[in-house]
Amino acid sequence: MAKNSVGIIGTGNVGVAAAYSIFQRQIAGDLILVDRDHQRAEGEAMDLMHGQSLVGRVMVRAGDYADLADCSVIVITAGVNQKPGESRLELLNRNAAVFREIAGHLDRHAPDAVLVIATNPVDILTYVMQRLTQRPAQRVIGTGTMLDTSRFRAALGEYYGVNPRSVHAYIMGEHGDSEVPIWSSAKVGGLNLFEQTVNGRHFDARAMERLFQQVKTAAFDIISRKGYTNTAIGLVIAYLVRVILEDQKSVLAVSVDPQGDYGLQDVCLSIPCIVGRDGIESRVAPLINDAELKGMQASAQVLRDNLKGMSID
Repeated sequence: MAKNSVGIIGTGNVGVAAAYSIFQRQIAGDLILVDRDHQRAEGEAMDLMHGQSLVGRVMVRAGDYADLADCSVIVITAGVNQKPGESRLELLNRNAAVFREIAGHLDRHAPDAVLVIATNPVDILTYVMQRLTQRPAQRVIGTGTMLDTSRFRAALGEYYGVNPRSVHAYIMGEHGDSEVPIWSSAKVGGLNLFEQTVNGRHFDARAMERLFQQVKTAAFDIISRKGYTNTAIGLVIAYLVRVILEDQKSVLAVSVDPQGDYGLQDVCLSIPCIVGRDGIESRVAPLINDAELKGMQASAQVLRDNLKGMSID
């Protein structure tokens, strides 16, 4: 298996943003784009290849599932859009059918690759893929609330006037309306934010709630202006791929089965996890307060409700 060969299934807005981020940062030496519209994938590969003299030697090509055999990581951004009058359950079942087809191809051609799920609803489809594929569940990772967490840290950094990289705070639970901000362990430079003063600014509960609401509605605000989101999630995917390829063992808020953490199981949602070459090495479930625990339980229930009636097996 080539150590730096990466596949991307789906060359829509998110898949292309991920490919660009991986290419521009030279995370992979070989990048393979797979799409039902093979010509679209060829065009995107050609476009990226023309930037090699500015970025460096990164091979990008269109391929099919058999070409993914040497990939260490395969990113899945493929999915179907909702039709007029179609229910959410009908849409979820159509996406499950797409994932069933993808799982069969990947189990045949790339059984050892770590799968990164980025198609929304990411928690539902991560759960679906874990049950459709023959590979161990720790090798199927949803991007989960990595993007929400990035937005959260960026907003907190702006509020406190510090570099967002000095902010350590997580959004957990669903990547969606029921997501949970973990205030009880949020820190700047090791100092807890909750009811503390950092860089001259005191923890203001009302201001923090407004900040969180801006984070939660960020995707809607962007979509209302440009029609879709892709750039930041492309960066998230590239970051996650690099962590896996380099066996960084970084702690990231990704979508996984909690396996009993917080009393939750048989669902996928975001919990901080140690991520490395083999995918999820272990979960790092931080201590949370009662309100946050109730939020996590409610988030899990929302996801379970969405799974009801789905045709998975």
